[in-house]
Amino acid sequence: MKNVIIRVHSSEKASRLMDNENIITLTVDRRATKHDVKRAFEEMFKVKVVEVRTLITSRGEKKAYVKLSPEVKAREIATRIGIV
Repeated sequence: MKNVIIRVHSSEKASRLMDNENIITLTVDRRATKHDVKRAFEEMFKVKVVEVRTLITSRGEKKAYVKLSPEVKAREIATRIGIV
């Protein structure tokens, strides 16, 4: 699967998750599996992903919560992406 990650969410909840739980919130392709999301995120940012949780929103988009390893701060990745 080529374009797994569509965009990164930047909201109050996403910011709180970044700071408190080291989680980055993404919108991903609906056909992507948790393994696809993990592999794409690790390859794109060269970081270790601990866990991926997904859900389908009421808009029909697939949202993924990517928990990073403790060595890497989600805020640093967000800064590299440019959302913070």
